[in-house]
Amino acid sequence: MAHDHRHDLDVQADILDLDAELLAGHTASLIDWLPLAANPRRIVDLGCGTGAGTFALLDRFPEARVTAVDTSAEHLERLRDKAVQHGLADRVRTVQADLEGEWPDLGEPELVWASASLHHLADPDRTLRRVHDALAPGGVFAVVELAGFPRFLPDEAPEERPGLEKRVHAASERRHAEHLPHRGADWGVKLTAAGFTVKGERTIAVEVGRSHSEAVGRYALGGLRRMRQAVANVLSADDLTALDQLLDPGSPHSILRRDDLAVRTERTAWAAVPAGLG
Repeated sequence: MAHDHRHDLDVQADILDLDAELLAGHTASLIDWLPLAANPRRIVDLGCGTGAGTFALLDRFPEARVTAVDTSAEHLERLRDKAVQHGLADRVRTVQADLEGEWPDLGEPELVWASASLHHLADPDRTLRRVHDALAPGGVFAVVELAGFPRFLPDEAPEERPGLEKRVHAASERRHAEHLPHRGADWGVKLTAAGFTVKGERTIAVEVGRSHSEAVGRYALGGLRRMRQAVANVLSADDLTALDQLLDPGSPHSILRRDDLAVRTERTAWAAVPAGLG
């Protein structure tokens, strides 16, 4: 069981790293868009994973230090290793914490960044209020969410089972609706209810194609393998067979052999400040 848990975390970490690589330009554009009065020096990355946001923020704000918060010790270990490799260890502090429990000491950050993390919480509204109370005067809270897990195949592919990926995603979304009820929430409404004024909302379309074909293929393979585990019991036998052929690197139908892959999704960001201070 421990081995399976570690393997699942390693697979998730690999997917997070590929997400960071392939969506780096989109992350940078959202950071540049934030309504900051000055470059922040104290930043918190809530639900940092393996550090996609952490390193993008360090790159954009060279005088800043980032406190990276996550529940996973393994993810934080990988983040620290990358910080050392890039000579950034002195600018990163990691905090292992369950945001549903006791609130960690995060100081008074001037920017709090939460990307694809808040929808995992059972009570995100409480976390929004805690961020509100922790922000330094003039601080900004940035919430970023993906419109579901990315799609990779053209709508008509694979030719043997048209619409296969769409059905896999539909089954996955039904499962997430049960276990992650806040996925797809209107975070602008939630931020307002928590005492923030929303200064801006921005949605960007993401499509990363052949120029990153190798990484896109590995991202598609890892992501769809994780989705298969969740939806295998609700797919038809024919769909499951076709999916397994896509996920078999040795199959002539392997997703790694395709040249028509792209990462397709949307990201929406909300930038907010405590009400009355913006």
